[in-house]
Amino acid sequence: MVTLNRIYTKTGDAGKTRLASGATVSKSDRRVEAYGSVDETNACVGLARVHLASDPELDAMLGRVQNELFDLGADLATPARPDEAEGSKLRILDSQVERLEREIDALNERLAPLKSFILPGGTPAAAALHLARTVSRRAEREAVRLVEAGEPVSGPAMRYLNRLSDFLFVAARWANDGGAAEVFWESGGTR
Repeated sequence: MVTLNRIYTKTGDAGKTRLASGATVSKSDRRVEAYGSVDETNACVGLARVHLASDPELDAMLGRVQNELFDLGADLATPARPDEAEGSKLRILDSQVERLEREIDALNERLAPLKSFILPGGTPAAAALHLARTVSRRAEREAVRLVEAGEPVSGPAMRYLNRLSDFLFVAARWANDGGAAEVFWESGGTR
């Protein structure tokens, strides 16, 4: 359980913050950018859920995703140490990635195959899910930058980020009245 008695601490006034490990870093640190983008993704998912009262199945899936995004943020905010005991820190697990894959497949099998690219939009829920998808792709790029800089990011966290944008894409299609409200790209249609 997390207890927050005080919302502001003034410790970030000089542009610094602390990782979950206690290390002080710049607020522009790549790790902060990565978990900040995960937080933005979570806010976008929350916006989509406001429009899903008529779809409790998708809403429940997105509720699980929102909780897992907090897990993912904790994972990214806590650089793994080589001597870290398994289970000692909150980390994304392969079972969470596998659940996302099952949910992608379950939603996708009820949708017609795509014959064109689709434009982000349609219903309010679908538009918000497309926004969440693009923000999650940014979070993934930030995590890749961490890895490329030699910073530790767990394999399950990387896989979760990659599957998440796929899940959000299929969820957006589903939220568009099962695909009926999708807006298709018209190649060169505005020339």
